[in-house]
Amino acid sequence: MEQSELAVRRLGECRYDSPLEIEKFIDEAEGVMLEVALGPDRKPGPLYFENAGPRRKLYFDPARTRAAIVTCGGLCPGLNNVIQSMVRMLRLQYGLPSVLGIRYGYAGLVPDSKHPPGELTLHDVENIHNQGGTILGSSRGHQDVSIMADTLEKNGINILFTVGGDGTLRGAHLLDEELRRRGSSIAVAAVPKTIDNDIAFVSRTFGFSTAVTLAAQVLGGAHAEAKGAPNGIVVVKVMGRDSGFIASYAAIASTEVNFCLIPEAPFRLHGAGGLLEALEARMQRKGHALVVVAEGAGQEHFSDQGADASGNKRYGDIGKLLCEEIAEHFRSAHVPIALKYIDPSYSIRSMPAGAEDAVYCIMLAQNAVHGAMSGRSGFLAGYWNSYFTYVPLEAIHGQRKRVASDGYLWSIVRESTGQPEMR
Repeated sequence: MEQSELAVRRLGECRYDSPLEIEKFIDEAEGVMLEVALGPDRKPGPLYFENAGPRRKLYFDPARTRAAIVTCGGLCPGLNNVIQSMVRMLRLQYGLPSVLGIRYGYAGLVPDSKHPPGELTLHDVENIHNQGGTILGSSRGHQDVSIMADTLEKNGINILFTVGGDGTLRGAHLLDEELRRRGSSIAVAAVPKTIDNDIAFVSRTFGFSTAVTLAAQVLGGAHAEAKGAPNGIVVVKVMGRDSGFIASYAAIASTEVNFCLIPEAPFRLHGAGGLLEALEARMQRKGHALVVVAEGAGQEHFSDQGADASGNKRYGDIGKLLCEEIAEHFRSAHVPIALKYIDPSYSIRSMPAGAEDAVYCIMLAQNAVHGAMSGRSGFLAGYWNSYFTYVPLEAIHGQRKRVASDGYLWSIVRESTGQPEMR
């Protein structure tokens, strides 16, 4: 990777003084190193992200700027916190006269949706941080970027803030490219949202901390269920399509999980060294077991499931498959079990953000606003090596953060659960 790939696009010269009454502004020369831990054969490199934060000079004149906010994809704790923080920063601190809310994701930028943008006032966002979900609604699926660009121009929108995951960020990048092709001075800024914590070059996405906390609580109850019946087995499925961070962290936090299954670590079901044999051995030793599985784990055991509206590959229901296989295995062995299945995914993702995520959402949102007001476009506000950063959307294209099956985190999980490799 070259340093040029980490440079965020600028719309032009910043000619307006910032109205912010603060002591610390970020100098344009400041950066955040991409790599801070170096191996024995590596030398320090010059690669760095732009340091996020307020600038003394702005590209947009606050008194004549209109911003809009859109939330896309699945729900996640903290969405309303991000919306609230953006509206307050834009209206109170920068003094923008108009902030619009786009309804139901990118579909709201297509006139046929019949959900026109509406003003977001300070009163509208006053208490929304106490609510789960998003007051703007959300949706999945591709929209024509040319039509979306037309809508931005027709509504006099100067800045679009997108809040969403991998598909949303792809859409934001394509929209920014379309606006650049037109020679437009509309900025596109993103706040990365995915409960799975799988966005590249972002240490932690908002909602993840809340999800792990709630999932660990569920696992505590599931452990009590498993111990409360003879030969009790409980399977808990948590979110994590391609990355098993929630399952891994929740398993470590609970300390009671016996088997953790994630997409990055394929496992065998049958035969010597397989999951079912290991589970049977566990039952013979302890008489109960707790299994946590990420939704994208074990997809090697399914045939092609097609794709969803956003073009994402549909995954087989690993929780259902595990329960069927476990029941059949012990039935064939003539061993009675008390099997229960818990899927808290949708209730977790729709909950309000916990305190840590609430603070994090505010900081991400504010830094996204600072970056856009200074004329940056086609970027996300991230967090890396204990600093908030600006990352070009193009730099994360085609990349996904995953649990390394030979890495430190997974070794901690296996030490905590005591599970064999099962490959």
